[in-house]
Amino acid sequence: MKNWMLFILLVFGQTILWAQKPSLKKANNLFENRSYVEAANMYKQLEATPEILERLGDCFYYNGRMEQARTPYTNLYVEYRDSMPEEALFKYAQVLKGLKDYENGDQVMGEYLGYPVDTPKFSENLNGIVPYNYMIKRVSRNSSTGDFGVSYYFNKIIFSSVRNSDNPKYGWNDRPYLDLYKADMTEDFELEHIEPFSDEINTETHESNAAFSPDGLTMYFSRTNEKRVKIDGIKIATVKLFKAERVEDEWTNVTELPFSSDTYSTMHPAVSPDGKTLYFSSDMPGSLGSFDIYSVEILDDGFGTPVNLGETINTKQRDQFPFMDKDNMLYFTSDGHEGLGNLDLFMSQKIDNAYTKPLNLGETINSEMDDFAFVLHENQTKGFFSSNREGGDNLYSFVRMSNTRKFAVEGEVTDKHSKELLPGTTVTLFDENGELVGQMVTGSDATYIFNTRPNTTYTIEAHKDFYIPSSQSFTTNEDGRVFFDIQLEIESYDDAEDIVVTKDDGYVYIELENIYFDLNKWEIKPQAAQVLDVLVNLLKKYPRMEVQLGAHTDNRASDLYNLRLSRNRAEATLEYIVSQGIDRNRLKSKGYGERKPLVDCGTECTEAEHSINRRCEFLILK
Repeated sequence: MKNWMLFILLVFGQTILWAQKPSLKKANNLFENRSYVEAANMYKQLEATPEILERLGDCFYYNGRMEQARTPYTNLYVEYRDSMPEEALFKYAQVLKGLKDYENGDQVMGEYLGYPVDTPKFSENLNGIVPYNYMIKRVSRNSSTGDFGVSYYFNKIIFSSVRNSDNPKYGWNDRPYLDLYKADMTEDFELEHIEPFSDEINTETHESNAAFSPDGLTMYFSRTNEKRVKIDGIKIATVKLFKAERVEDEWTNVTELPFSSDTYSTMHPAVSPDGKTLYFSSDMPGSLGSFDIYSVEILDDGFGTPVNLGETINTKQRDQFPFMDKDNMLYFTSDGHEGLGNLDLFMSQKIDNAYTKPLNLGETINSEMDDFAFVLHENQTKGFFSSNREGGDNLYSFVRMSNTRKFAVEGEVTDKHSKELLPGTTVTLFDENGELVGQMVTGSDATYIFNTRPNTTYTIEAHKDFYIPSSQSFTTNEDGRVFFDIQLEIESYDDAEDIVVTKDDGYVYIELENIYFDLNKWEIKPQAAQVLDVLVNLLKKYPRMEVQLGAHTDNRASDLYNLRLSRNRAEATLEYIVSQGIDRNRLKSKGYGERKPLVDCGTECTEAEHSINRRCEFLILK
């Protein structure tokens, strides 16, 4: 009997050990079911392959744990940069910016976007152009980490929270499912008399983000679908929008909105002040990014057709948590527009069913982490927003004050010929004495803005690699005009010069006659000097142009000999150009030897083919 008991215990123990043994399949299954806490614990025990590094970073990123996400993302970036997915690059940049490492975060984000990013300068420029500054305060009394998404309901505050410990735990963050709560607000923006909103509304799944009709008789809210549906091979529970009616002080008649779905999410409802339009975020088919903001008309007998707010508002990243105030100003959250890091708050004026370019609300309210769920009191001077800047989601109150009105110059940079926007352009503002006033790198919308002073003359210049700088002068005045909209057009080198050509390899070259050297020599002959003088004149014409001088040989000697010979010829070419007054720092020389022939003729080359392969090339670097 003892032997049998020992055998059973051994088998049972081995079964437990086997069940707990980590495997990639189990970890991926947890990840795909969005059980990120458990998945991370298992990934950490497995060999650090590119897939595991990315997913381990994702587990921490999705829960706002930037310090933990940095290590796997950094290892992925350092070891496997060439194969690193673009979206992983974006998330890595956001992690670095979330840790206030703007130098490295901007560098990685620049790689993702394809143009330079300078967050500190962006923030500095915002300080003078945002219409409001915000005095913020964390709601601490009777609050808990995991509260977010305030809405006003008459004299009550409605918000979402994980404070119900009786709820099941959510695998995403290992915290209880969300419920809606109501509370009174004190004069110093604290919460009192907190209680669950309604047993009819709160269930054992997530409920969050309540919004109310102007008369208070209808509410809209988000609720997670009770069943999981397989989408692209993964079972997920989408989020849906629901409507409830207030009848004799009870919330009842809870119904799913007709444009919700089992196969995509709809969430974050907001009702326009006139009660005629519902705004929400969704990843429904036709969305531009992971989540877009939509509007839908509220009709007497139902709803119209949801309309995407378009590319001015929506990006290929997350655009969520809309809120419309009584002046038709749309506030929303995005990590796709240029910001200070992760989700930021933005504003955009609705004018005749169109929206103005979104403006970041600035560093007095936005942080390096997620800032979202902005809501404004009807008096337009105070409100709430949510943020995880202190670890976990928390409620913050704000009082806003008008920013000092300043003169400014703004505009956009475009290609002179194609009229296409040119993101990544460096725009510099100089005063009348030529002193630097400000500098910024344009974002995806290619716009710039600088503070100015009245009755002052300025020069504004735009410069971008492979383009000729363009500048304009203007003088401010005091006639009531605050913004001076100046459009800058710049011309590319290959549009301006016949001898500059963009070839099939994507690089920009200066096409000159070939220059020749005596056999086994590298001295610059008079004929070669005449050709190089054309390059010298071009470099003098465009003082910011930088060029690489590349020398090639034929294959009639050893590889090592030809490499050394080509380096000597490239260096001799560089020295001649420097002798003509060109700054050495604008030039680079490189010898390729016989390794990059134009005619790959091997050992059967004709004299003409050898001649073609012996050449100098002039590659524009900037």
